[in-house]
Amino acid sequence: MTTGQPARRPKTRGVVLDLIRAARTISRIELATNSGLTPPTITQVVRELIAHGLVVEVGRGASTGGKRRTLLQLNPTARYAVGVLFERNICVIVVVDLAGRLAARTSFLGTALLPPDQALPLVASRVDALLETAGVDRDLVLGVGLASYGPQDRQSGVLLTAQPTDEWFGYPVAPRLSDILGLPVLLDNDAAAAAIGEFWLGTVEPHAAYGCIYMASGIGGSVVTAGQVYRGSSSNSVEIGHITIDINGDECHCGNFGCLENYAGPPAVIKQAMRTAGLGRRLGLDPNDVDVMTHFGRIATAASAGDPTATDLIVRSARHLGTGAVTMMSLFDLDLIVLAGPSFAAAGAIYQSVIREETHRRAFARRAHPLRVIASTSGADAAAIGGAVLVLRSELAFLELNGAEPPQPPEDAKDDHLSRRARAALTTKRVSRPTATGGG
Repeated sequence: MTTGQPARRPKTRGVVLDLIRAARTISRIELATNSGLTPPTITQVVRELIAHGLVVEVGRGASTGGKRRTLLQLNPTARYAVGVLFERNICVIVVVDLAGRLAARTSFLGTALLPPDQALPLVASRVDALLETAGVDRDLVLGVGLASYGPQDRQSGVLLTAQPTDEWFGYPVAPRLSDILGLPVLLDNDAAAAAIGEFWLGTVEPHAAYGCIYMASGIGGSVVTAGQVYRGSSSNSVEIGHITIDINGDECHCGNFGCLENYAGPPAVIKQAMRTAGLGRRLGLDPNDVDVMTHFGRIATAASAGDPTATDLIVRSARHLGTGAVTMMSLFDLDLIVLAGPSFAAAGAIYQSVIREETHRRAFARRAHPLRVIASTSGADAAAIGGAVLVLRSELAFLELNGAEPPQPPEDAKDDHLSRRARAALTTKRVSRPTATGGG
């Protein structure tokens, strides 16, 4: 972009905010150079951001022979966003400030046995409690990023999977949670949220192309290039957990056969442990318990402590995940894979070592460039933090700009996407909060 793009476009402001966030302090001239926007456009955008309290001037930089340049910085406490990891077995809720810094966090057991009309009010009550505990003014909260599994319809905020039960298929999770909370809610894939959270927190270089393997109770993937998530045609891309690694394998719930998730995912590891003589009983595993994360955590912890039988199971899972990492690297010519999600918490070092070995041995472009496999900066909270970051990067971050003018659609609608309910919330700044508490 080299010509004067209208400063009112949310995408333009998003680029500028991202650059200021990444640099911590930066001048207007540097913003113009790094963004490709013209100096007049940068001047206009920065003026708007300062007027709305999102950016502040923080003195002058060192002299380079001429006039010392005024430095800019984000005002972290000007706005907040909430991120929610909505998983079958665990829910994590975070509050982050405008700079993406964690202000508050809570977690609780997931909603595997609850129907939507009970689960979502529970999540909303925990969001309310966390905001109150953190002392965050709700008027400064831009919205909620709801990171969950797929497939999903991000535009409508609907899950397109009958998990954990049939009641969830086609259920409007984002609109319903928005109604209960009185805040705009964006639905996104948990792996995509985790991947973009790593970009925001500075784990990867600003212009890097990298992949993220995300593992909670299932396995997901995402690819990011220069801070933009690869979305595909319906934002259900890079489902690495559902590539076939055994054409003669059993049918997966997704309809495919021999899926990676059925060999490497936590439920698969638990099944293998139950079939291993003495291990299930020794670790207190219950085949009828729906708490996958707790049981997998016991196996992973035992492996990290040196239990040879548990270690064998985790290494086997890691080698299968290595196939997923090699596939991602070969398809997208990536040189970096980030491992994120709660299931990497206990045995992350084993997974990282084995997956790195597999990629260095098997990736197609291994002789063309170095390959890296690293652990997420935010670990088990990656998707929740990423959900909040996606709110900060969307139109919601600019809902008060331009007065009553309706928000403009983002330049890349597939990346900065808002549900119709969230767009409606933008025009009124807040959704009316229901008078009743609890369920529907």
